[in-house]
Amino acid sequence: MGIIKALNLVYDYITRDDETEKEIKNRAVDHIDLDIEAGDFIAILGHNGSGKSTLAKHMNAILQPTEGSLWVKGMDTSDDDRLWDIRQSAGMVFQNPDNQIIGSIVEEDVGFGPENIGVPTDEIWKRVFESLEAVDMMSYRHHSPNKLSGGQKQRVAIAGVMAMRPECIVLDEPTAMLDPNGRKEVIQTVTELNRTAGVTVILITHYMDEVIHADKVYVMDDGHIVMNGTPREIFTQVDRLKELRLDVPQATELAYELKKAGVPIESGILTIEELEKAVAALKCGM
Repeated sequence: MGIIKALNLVYDYITRDDETEKEIKNRAVDHIDLDIEAGDFIAILGHNGSGKSTLAKHMNAILQPTEGSLWVKGMDTSDDDRLWDIRQSAGMVFQNPDNQIIGSIVEEDVGFGPENIGVPTDEIWKRVFESLEAVDMMSYRHHSPNKLSGGQKQRVAIAGVMAMRPECIVLDEPTAMLDPNGRKEVIQTVTELNRTAGVTVILITHYMDEVIHADKVYVMDDGHIVMNGTPREIFTQVDRLKELRLDVPQATELAYELKKAGVPIESGILTIEELEKAVAALKCGM
């Protein structure tokens, strides 16, 4: 069993009609099977309403299954007695960092989580400094979070989760409210944590360029996982992604259009650098 495993996972949102008082069931996650290995960088894509954020909330036991099961490090998220253990194993970073930052000083905010679970003071400060170093925010430790940029705030939020020493971080559209520079900062940060510290990263996003370095990509639609594979395997299926109302990385889109126009360019291009090499190879072959 991997660090995150789902089996026949179902989640229904229940609302009540004010006039008839009947319950209305909206199935957001529909019989999903998933097995994520420790140390992987996983990306989950899908248009709005596809169920990806609902799935993410199960990984931190914010939501519990209507049917089926989800385990974190072998712990059933439906077991209320394991709730804190689960949340220490799988930390969550949300879309809006302002909803996650509560301290008036950066270092105090990062230390709040460990303090809340009874970590000794000396160990708290050690974790604070290590976490801020990991996200390259140590020089801002005495700053007010209110004076930071959006990208910097999100890096502080990530540091706050890191200070809890989770083995897995689930990021639910963490760059949705950021400008391009902020998005780049956050993705570089989580990629570095994954590569150097071995932290399992699960990134929920709708920005295609953010997932090209992931180990595996899952695509959701209408509560189902409808595609999965490496980024290259996924992004070679441009027409299928467009059917699912999703874009592809800009370099992939350009290569796709060139190929449609009759240019003999290779498939599966993900980055600008790969596109440049492919175009250069065409010139050499002329």
